[in-house]
Amino acid sequence: MEFRDAIRDAMSEEMRRDARVMLIGEEVAEYNGAYKVSRGMLDEFGARRVIDTPISESGFAGMAIGAAMMGLRPVVEFMSWSFSLVAADPILNNAPKMLFMSGGQFGCPIVFRGNDGAGGQLGSTHSWCVEGLFSNVPGIKMAIPATPDDAKGLMKTAIRDDDPVFFLESERLLGLKGEVPVGEDVLVKFGEARVRRAGADCTIASWGRPVHFCLEAAEALAKEGISCEVIDLRTIRPLDIGAIVRSVKKTSNLVVVDQSWSFGSPGSEVAAQIHQRCFDDLDNHVHRVHTEDVPAPYAFNLEQEYLPNARKICEAVRSATYNA
Repeated sequence: MEFRDAIRDAMSEEMRRDARVMLIGEEVAEYNGAYKVSRGMLDEFGARRVIDTPISESGFAGMAIGAAMMGLRPVVEFMSWSFSLVAADPILNNAPKMLFMSGGQFGCPIVFRGNDGAGGQLGSTHSWCVEGLFSNVPGIKMAIPATPDDAKGLMKTAIRDDDPVFFLESERLLGLKGEVPVGEDVLVKFGEARVRRAGADCTIASWGRPVHFCLEAAEALAKEGISCEVIDLRTIRPLDIGAIVRSVKKTSNLVVVDQSWSFGSPGSEVAAQIHQRCFDDLDNHVHRVHTEDVPAPYAFNLEQEYLPNARKICEAVRSATYNA
């Protein structure tokens, strides 16, 4: 099953299970979603639960937050997370704080989902990687799946969660195929990382699309005699720092791969926490591989060099393990 269909199955199963779940956003109904993630959902659930909106992110995000406060469980599609910046006030200043500001009178069980990051030659304004910006805000949860099975399990968990969940998808992964489990209660618990590859010399931690670059790098490094353990964090908030600690105590080295900019990023947070918790276990400082600190370029070759890739990860691992 493709990644996009795994997300659709998760949303559809939850809408069949719970009449309070609805989908709202630009082109999610008549057009089946800008990236066809909601294909067929209008036909099954009707226009009262799969709702097309004008191009007005702030408007429909705010409306969905109001619906969540009144007991519904909306899923809001941003065609691109870059456009969510237009709705920054409702999604950052209202949704995550509602439970606290209302003294527990109003919760906000809502999922914001859409495409995140660069990689499709969409230019700088369409290529924001927002986890560095948004994970800073307390009160939200953030899931970033790398595979179709995790996309389904994490989405179902997100819809059932009573807090606002930011669900970040990569356009470059939507066509990725993989085995997806069947069953209404196939959930992926937030805050539990997944070891994608076992290794002994260096831990590589990442999430979302860069996980695949990490696995490619680990395969190449194995041919040089460097054994890497690849950890897929799957959620940034909550962060399974314990999984990285356990791995670093075994490998004594860590490379964090993050597709957002480096300053104030989730990768920076992981590095800080590992230095604090594992200082005596490390053979070298934590190495980070980030997107370059410039706006995303449009040209294909420049965009590829702008993003983390297997070559950069290999160089970081060699440096961390003194094999450079």
